[in-house]
Amino acid sequence: MPDFRELLSKTKAQIREVSTAEAADLRASGAAVLDVREPDEFAQGAIPGAVFIPRGQLESNIEARIPDKTKTVVIHCASGVRSVFAAKTLGELGYADVVSVAGGFNKWKDEGREWRAPAVLNAEQRNRYHRHLLVPEVGEEGQQKLLESKVLLLGAGGLGAPAALYLAAAGVGTIGIVDMDVVDHSNLQRQVIHNLDRVGMRKVDSARETIEKLNPDVKVITHDVRLDASNIEEIISGYDLVVDGADNFPVRYMLNDASVKLGIPVVHGSIFRFDGQITVFHPKDGPTYRDMLPEPPPAELAPSCAEAGVLGALPGIIGTLQAIEALKLLLGIGSPLIGRYLTVDALDMEFREFKIRKDPKNEITWENRDQIQVVELDGHCQPAPLQAPTA
Repeated sequence: MPDFRELLSKTKAQIREVSTAEAADLRASGAAVLDVREPDEFAQGAIPGAVFIPRGQLESNIEARIPDKTKTVVIHCASGVRSVFAAKTLGELGYADVVSVAGGFNKWKDEGREWRAPAVLNAEQRNRYHRHLLVPEVGEEGQQKLLESKVLLLGAGGLGAPAALYLAAAGVGTIGIVDMDVVDHSNLQRQVIHNLDRVGMRKVDSARETIEKLNPDVKVITHDVRLDASNIEEIISGYDLVVDGADNFPVRYMLNDASVKLGIPVVHGSIFRFDGQITVFHPKDGPTYRDMLPEPPPAELAPSCAEAGVLGALPGIIGTLQAIEALKLLLGIGSPLIGRYLTVDALDMEFREFKIRKDPKNEITWENRDQIQVVELDGHCQPAPLQAPTA
């Protein structure tokens, strides 16, 4: 039986080793850098942009984190030993161009090359988000990204309530809420972020109280204002994306124009009795609300849920789907509903998907953003004062 030194020497003969200088050149040319050290080592310093997978989790996680097996992968550990065995493993998994860095991170750092002390989760956070850390597409890096993200909820009602709860539970670091309404008894049939003790309370304050008790990592910013053309750009500009839970057309068109002008994605949701819809409007990468609906329909054809009613559990389905789409966008994973319109018929429990394409006649586009003027659409399908009314 060979001893460790013999096994290491044999393995080195089967893989390619490079110097730290060669590794730096490969990194600069677009190669993926893979760090296979342990979490405590990573926390003390890392190469910026490196994919971190502890050696013991490599086989189960690598294909989700670096799916392109033709991409050059530069592997390093602390001193260049574990990375040798990791390189051999990746070769056996079908990765075509894998190298191990001789001397590892210690030599890289000693030579004065670029490194940083990464943000890491504390013990309490590692326990709270443990199920996320087990998911290769999220992991510690993704969780840190969520904690640094900012999401604006347009409404703290039927759709905003479940979306807010799941985004907060997932650890989205900053959640803004726009709503100028108060909690009413009739809200409690579906707006699960509120409760009976808060009837008469401002919805933004009620939602903030629930979120803060759910997850102290989350900062809640309340916007208890009438949303209009004079303030919408300023409000949404501080966020990575908007979760739209509004239930009137003037707000939706105003939001569309402001989000297109600023390049901010909108996760759109709507509900009506037993029917729900969800899509993602992405100004840079896909169609927007005006591509789907260039002009508002007549008011008589667009009643709000306050007029037509809604099954109480339906907003939970759509709002939760909105939260999922928001998390996917923030993490940069999966296939978001960009250009895809998902409908839910809860009565027959049927899901259908439709395509949305860019309208060549639509002039409110990312390319024309410098010419966009955000204005209010007065008198169109507006059951209540213009604000962020919620389903």
